[in-house]
Amino acid sequence: MKGKKLNTTKLQILFQLLFDFIAISLSFIFQYWFRFHSGLIPTPTLPDFEITLIALVSFLLFWYSIFFLLGMYKNWYEMSPFSELSSVIKSVLIGTLIITFFVYFDSKNSPKMMFIAYFIIFSFFISTGRFFNRQIQKKLRKSKIIQSTAILIGNYTDCSDFYEKTKKSPNWGLKPVSFIFTTKDEPNQNNLPVKIYTDLNLLEAVISDLKPELIILLSESNNKQLLEIANKASMLNMRMKINPDLYNLVTGQTKATSLWGIPLVEISTQILTPWQAFMKRAFDIVFSLLVLILGSPLWFLIGLLVKTTSKGPILYVQKRVGKDGKIFKMLKFRSMYLKQPNINSFWTITNDPRVTPFGKFIRKTHLDEIPQFYNALIGDMSVVGPRPEIPRLVEEFSNAIPEYKRRLKVRPGLTGWWQIKYTEYEFSLDEIRNRLKDDFYYIENFSLLLDLEIIIRTIWLMFKGHGQT
Repeated sequence: MKGKKLNTTKLQILFQLLFDFIAISLSFIFQYWFRFHSGLIPTPTLPDFEITLIALVSFLLFWYSIFFLLGMYKNWYEMSPFSELSSVIKSVLIGTLIITFFVYFDSKNSPKMMFIAYFIIFSFFISTGRFFNRQIQKKLRKSKIIQSTAILIGNYTDCSDFYEKTKKSPNWGLKPVSFIFTTKDEPNQNNLPVKIYTDLNLLEAVISDLKPELIILLSESNNKQLLEIANKASMLNMRMKINPDLYNLVTGQTKATSLWGIPLVEISTQILTPWQAFMKRAFDIVFSLLVLILGSPLWFLIGLLVKTTSKGPILYVQKRVGKDGKIFKMLKFRSMYLKQPNINSFWTITNDPRVTPFGKFIRKTHLDEIPQFYNALIGDMSVVGPRPEIPRLVEEFSNAIPEYKRRLKVRPGLTGWWQIKYTEYEFSLDEIRNRLKDDFYYIENFSLLLDLEIIIRTIWLMFKGHGQT
């Protein structure tokens, strides 16, 4: 296909949106006939055309929202059709329950009958639409009209063998455009129409030049090398697939998904599902508003005491690294003197002479962190998540620990799993690695219940005077 290359994943989602539009519309028409013209249900007054059109648009918006929040818009072609079917049924069941509750709860007709009828009809149309979408995707890939461009990482034998397999299996829709060898003793010449690179350190430059859609890792690799590649793929928002033989190296480190029709396992770079991300953001907004509004008299008093007990501004503003490496200005109640002793430390030390007398109290009780609820409200931070660090430290830690940047895939938090577990501050790489374990535990096991537990335990620690002064 000449001209600007279409991203296969985005094209896949566009097809899903189109077929879902057709399926939802046909389902609505069938439901309309069943409800008002079949004679199986007592017919009320027929709605006029304008009301019917508004209802159709509302249905489209409702179902698109449900499907998006439940993760139905992703590259389903590479997964089992049974997995897609089960997800469709689950999504339709949830959406139908919501409709039944709000629309038919007060209806004189049987809610049970309406629920069963709508669930069966809607499941049929959506599943049929997704089936035809899959078939069209298959034909387009076989015809090489749409293909996912990929770079292959491994040794020459594995890369060339996999390249030949893609030629024999066009329905995979894969188009390797480059080999990157994991060792430098591989042959530089080949008769394949791909670019050859013999230095894995060129990965980011190759991605920038070729703009592939995914990375495929084929040969044996050590844990550190694999995690470095997975980390780069995550930060570049690229999909990554690996040889199943390498799966044991990443088990427990990332979320893996088996692929249908392709002898690879996908390493998911998506931390939260759309539904989880929506719920977490909604919780952050509501909780932050409640804290800022309900506690405003106390926050005003703290600000007044900060201003009157030492010279300087009420708030301390510092640049921190947020989600996806974005720099933002984090707020705190000022707890240190403006003119400070020359102490070479990023973190507060015990009996730190830089801290004011009132600053010791608000640091001990973590009340100095309250202004960060404004950061959470506007989306720079979350209530719960890994703590944000300053840019210089993020760079240093990332160079020393390649997987460190994975924590930047979620919003940093006011409190987190590590914060409620630690007993003392320590500045060392071993301590940072230990913190990463707690950060990754939270990231991989996120739930609103876990967030609530962390918040409750944080409040308890505030009363205990847990902060460092």
